[in-house]
Amino acid sequence: MDEKNSKNVDIKQKWDHALSVLRAELGEATFRSWFRHIEFGEFIQDDLILYVPTKFMKDWIHTHYGDRILSILKNNSTPVKNIIIDLKEFKKSDNDSGEKSHQSNTSSAPTKIQIDEIGDHNTMLGAPLDPNLSFDNFVVGASNELAYAAAKRIAEADKVSFNPLFLYGGVGLGKTHLMHAIALEIKKNWPERKVLYLSAEKFMYQFIRALRFKDTMSFKQQFRSVDVLMVDDIQFIAGKDSTQEEFFHTFNTLIDHNHQVIISADRSPVDLDGIEERIRSRLGWGLVTDIHPSDYELRLGILQSKAEAHLEENPDLIINDNMLEFLAQKIDSNIRVLEGALNRVIAYSSFVGRPLTIDMAQEVLKDLIRASQRRITIDDIQRKVADYYNLRLSDLLSARRSRQIARPRQVAMYLSKILTTRSLPEIGRKFGGRDHTTVIHAVKRIEGLRDSDSAIQEEVDLLTRSLES
Repeated sequence: MDEKNSKNVDIKQKWDHALSVLRAELGEATFRSWFRHIEFGEFIQDDLILYVPTKFMKDWIHTHYGDRILSILKNNSTPVKNIIIDLKEFKKSDNDSGEKSHQSNTSSAPTKIQIDEIGDHNTMLGAPLDPNLSFDNFVVGASNELAYAAAKRIAEADKVSFNPLFLYGGVGLGKTHLMHAIALEIKKNWPERKVLYLSAEKFMYQFIRALRFKDTMSFKQQFRSVDVLMVDDIQFIAGKDSTQEEFFHTFNTLIDHNHQVIISADRSPVDLDGIEERIRSRLGWGLVTDIHPSDYELRLGILQSKAEAHLEENPDLIINDNMLEFLAQKIDSNIRVLEGALNRVIAYSSFVGRPLTIDMAQEVLKDLIRASQRRITIDDIQRKVADYYNLRLSDLLSARRSRQIARPRQVAMYLSKILTTRSLPEIGRKFGGRDHTTVIHAVKRIEGLRDSDSAIQEEVDLLTRSLES
């Protein structure tokens, strides 16, 4: 067997392996629809030539599966740099020299999939970036200015300034917006950098799939070769031991090579229950910054920014400042709900032809306004607990540590943790400027007592029902 034929046999074997991977990933029905008719042609220089019976099939495979085929071959150490998909009618026979021309049907020219079309395959690994979630569209206020400044520094710095960056805060406060903004800015400033953004859930899914298909080496290479790794909502890998193990080693490899890691979560690293201590420790190595719930001024600024965008699309729209002020005051749960409220009243106005007024907003958003008014605050909890235990409110906020005050204070901190969306540092500040570790201790203490002391459990349940009624 000459060298050319030997090479073709080797590539054919790796092509068959790629087909088996695709069959497992796509399922039998999809695989048979698109891949049973593909014929292996030959390997010439860097090109793998494949043949299909119709132009529609050629175009469909190129658009939907081309990058995945090339990625599988690449990860199997196959020296294929390009895949050329051609029609069977132009397949070279044994009796000709391959001189048949495509000029008779230029629309049937072969489709070429190149290695640089998929790069490091990050698009498939990660999540798509939303161009609307840029720094230009991020409204800065007192509650998020540190997180914003840190994100900008990383996105604009030539070298890593702090690593990792850990952003945390409640739902809908802007963590994901900042993550997208960082990625978009880095890709704009340094197009050559490999930036991978994805959720912790997708990281876990990719790892499980790699285990299932016995392709963990490919997984490691893909994730550990990026310049910037961004993982959103890291709390979702809590309790997932194998995923945490892989994340730990990926994190260490990237940090050791001075590659940037950016993580977000709904709470600080020390509060991530179900996450290994060694991971929590490393997540706190760089800069940890929280995003507080928005204040009135920030909410109003966000609404004004969104209103301007709506006016650009529809100049005939009339949005009064007093209605925006009303929304900013009444809806303070999170930014997503706030933006959704504005979208809802604008849509309603468009559909029914009514002007945008406070009365109309009250009617359309009565469910959101009612929910916002019903929401429990730390102040509510402190007053209720002080009344229940016959204490003064100032006692709960004082430095006094006597048992008759310390236990109710711990109960109030525990209820603040489970009944509000406030972060632990915020809760600590509301209790006389205490550190978040004090809140952690209080929460764990009451959790333990609820399991062992029926009186404490009854007190906590009674206070909870009273606050929620």
